[in-house]
Amino acid sequence: MKRVMVLALAVGLTMTFVTGCGSDAGNTALIGTAAGAGIGALAGGTKGALVGGAVGGGTGYIVGNESDKKKTQQEIAAVRAEQNVITVWITNTNGSQNAVQLRKDGPGYIGPRGERYPSLPTEDQLRPVYGF
Repeated sequence: MKRVMVLALAVGLTMTFVTGCGSDAGNTALIGTAAGAGIGALAGGTKGALVGGAVGGGTGYIVGNESDKKKTQQEIAAVRAEQNVITVWITNTNGSQNAVQLRKDGPGYIGPRGERYPSLPTEDQLRPVYGF
């Protein structure tokens, strides 16, 4: 009987790693359920497997959900930072171009070297600093 339980646990964990879910919450819930059921089965038979699976799945979901929240917050912060960047192209005297990325800061802008502009600077204003 225990050999069957161990085999079931091994197959369950293998399927978890092979198929997976679309989120960390789903993945850790699957892993937690399989591990909890296997440990519960070894410790207390069928009832232990049911309780262990439920506890492991719930715990896994909570841990994975926190990871999903953290990833979402990081993605939102990255999008916000990207939206606050403006590129101004400067045409040099030889016809080449330089890209100058300015970061929006309230009503003004901050240049790559930390200089501040009260409004969006023009190409002519940026050329002495970033062009030739």
